[in-house]
Amino acid sequence: MSRVCVVAAGGTGGHMFPAEALARELAARGWRIVLATDHRGEQYAHAFPAEERIALDAATGRGPIGMAKAGLTIVRGVFQARAALKRLDAAVVVGFGGYPSAPALLAALSQRRPTLLHEQNAVLGRTNRWLAPYVGAVASSFPNLQKVPEGVGARVSLIGNPVRADIRALFDRPFKAPAPGEPIRVLVTGGSQGARILSETAPRALAALPEAIRSRLKVQQQSRPETLEAARKIYLDAAIDAEVAPFFRDMAQRLSAAHLVIGRAGASTCSELAVAGLPSVLIPLKIAMDDHQRFNAAGLADAGGAEVILEDAVTVERLTAVLAAILGDPARLEAMSRGARAAALPDATRSLADMVESAARPA
Repeated sequence: MSRVCVVAAGGTGGHMFPAEALARELAARGWRIVLATDHRGEQYAHAFPAEERIALDAATGRGPIGMAKAGLTIVRGVFQARAALKRLDAAVVVGFGGYPSAPALLAALSQRRPTLLHEQNAVLGRTNRWLAPYVGAVASSFPNLQKVPEGVGARVSLIGNPVRADIRALFDRPFKAPAPGEPIRVLVTGGSQGARILSETAPRALAALPEAIRSRLKVQQQSRPETLEAARKIYLDAAIDAEVAPFFRDMAQRLSAAHLVIGRAGASTCSELAVAGLPSVLIPLKIAMDDHQRFNAAGLADAGGAEVILEDAVTVERLTAVLAAILGDPARLEAMSRGARAAALPDATRSLADMVESAARPA
């Protein structure tokens, strides 16, 4: 009988996508996968390879009353998870952060089942920070992991952030900077939060580039629906060949063709840029919890793969100057590509699956 791995993840894509990558790898190795999440996580789980899904109660709250209600909700979730883990005889429980992962891990700990955490960002998230002292091991995506509780450091293993197979395939392709006269392909991503900077400032900065660069630009930009037309008008007025859309499904193909990415510094973004060996200009989201995007970007920047501009320092003039210096220098683009690839941990999915199998109860 195949062993059961319960994958517990909170309700955001940042938690769910690495969890799905691990689930696919373990399923290919013969494991049975069960997903534990809440109703928010379900919207990211339509393709999740789980034979069963456990809907757990989980919540966060503000103020004494909110915290008390959240505590009661988590306790209820723990009892739900305990019953499910016993019924499934789970061999291991893996948490990916977010509040819904807490009940599953607390239930596993109460039953002395093997546990481990995966942290996607360069700062331990609140749920993971709280649970880290008690779980068997912690898998880190970045070498500069912040907010690690005292005594936990020895149980942290750097394995990277799992990326989709189509992104992993980009690690082996050579990067080629555009030759004189060839199109310069720029991809602008991540316009969902703080949309003004990416949806308005980035187009204005690209439109202000010297004619020798601007005339060669081919831009693909993700933009929130309410800023689509503004971005399109800026590009049209500057005679820049641009495709602006709310969402791109074929991201691996677009990354493969790009010479430079302008975007935020979410964990998945930074990991994918490194694996793809892509130069980037990153603007960390200022309001991100514990400023984790700034720490995520630091790994790429330190390796020479990215230029980082903090949100408060972003102006059209500053962004234009940074873009002109990079896009006008093919040798620098090549060097940035090598730097990004040097920061990559392309086999994170396999490494995490190995870690899970080592931690799990034997068959």
